[in-house]
Amino acid sequence: MVPFLAVTVLLALIVAAGGAVYQQVGTARDARRFAPPGRFVDVRGRRLHLVVRGEGAPTVWFEAAIAASSLSWTRVQPAIARFTTTCSYDRAGLGWSDPPSGPLTLSTVVDDFHGLVVASGCPTPCIMVGHSFGAFVCLAFASAYPQLVRSLVLVDPPMEWIDMDRRRAYLLRGARQMSRLGALLARTGVVRACLALLTGGAPAAPRQFVKIFGPSTARTVERLVGEIRKLPEEVHPLVQAAWCQPKCFRAMADYLRVFEEAAAQAARHVIPGDMPLVVISAGDQPDDVIAAHRRLAESSSRGRHAFAAKSGHWVPFDEPDVVVDAIKQLLQSASQQGQQA
Repeated sequence: MVPFLAVTVLLALIVAAGGAVYQQVGTARDARRFAPPGRFVDVRGRRLHLVVRGEGAPTVWFEAAIAASSLSWTRVQPAIARFTTTCSYDRAGLGWSDPPSGPLTLSTVVDDFHGLVVASGCPTPCIMVGHSFGAFVCLAFASAYPQLVRSLVLVDPPMEWIDMDRRRAYLLRGARQMSRLGALLARTGVVRACLALLTGGAPAAPRQFVKIFGPSTARTVERLVGEIRKLPEEVHPLVQAAWCQPKCFRAMADYLRVFEEAAAQAARHVIPGDMPLVVISAGDQPDDVIAAHRRLAESSSRGRHAFAAKSGHWVPFDEPDVVVDAIKQLLQSASQQGQQA
C-alpha cells in the first residue's frame, strides 16, 4: 500500500512539474506572438496597459466588467475613435497590466483609474462608459472626482446586487473559490491545455473536465466561452492568451471581493444632479432591475434610460451600436455646449 501511494504521489509531482514547464513555455511563446495593443503607463509604481485611439475632446474612457479587459471594448471603441479620443485599459492584474501590489479595495481601484486619467495626458473632463462592475467604478469615480467627468454611460449596471442577500453572498464566495482554483490550474498548465483543446477542435475534453466541478461551473464556463466568441475573431487568441495566466484568475478573485464592496456603496455615491447620464438596460433583465435602472437615470435632471432590446448582459458584445449611439449623443451635446460657450 505504501509503495503504491508513494508511486502515485511521485507521478502526480511529475505531472505537475511537466504542466508547469508547459505553462512557462506557452507563456513565453504568447509574449512573442501577442504584443500589447496599447502602451504602458506607470501608476503608483505599477504598469497599467492603456489603449488610446482617435483624437480630440472630450475623451471617452471605457471601464470594463468584473474580469474583462480593454479587449472587451473592441466592438465599441473603434467606432467612437472616429470622432474623438478614446481610452480603454486593463485594471491591475488583468490583460497586460501588472498585478496589484497590495490588497484591492474600491478605493484603490478608483485611485488607479484616477492616476491613469491624469498620467495619460488626454483631455478632461471626460465621458465615462462603464459596463456591469465597471458602471459601479464609474459611479465611484464621478462621486470622488466630479470635476473630471463630463457625463456617464452606465451599461447594464448590476443594481440587483446592491441588496446583498445570503444567496448572492454565497454565489460570490463560490466564484472567488473557483477563481483561486483557476489560478492553480493555470499555473500547472491545465487551463492552457483545455483552451488549446477547445479551440483546436476537441471541445468535449475541456467540457468533461469542467464538469468535475459541478453543473453550475460547467454552465458558467460554457456561457463565458459563448460570450467571448462574439468578439472579433482576431481578438480570440489574445483573450485566450490572457486567460492562460494565473494572475488573471487571482485578480478575478480580488475583484469579486471588491464587487461586494462596490455594490454596497453604489447607492451612496453622490454625483452632480445635472450631469448628463445614460443608463442602458439589457433586454433580458427582469422588471425590478429595469425599474432600478430607470430610477438611476432619473437621479440626474439630464438622465436618460435606454434599452438594448436584443441583448443579454454583455451589451457591448450583443448590441454595440446601442452603446455607440448613446456616446455619440453625449458627444453631440458636448459639442453644442462648446459652440454656445
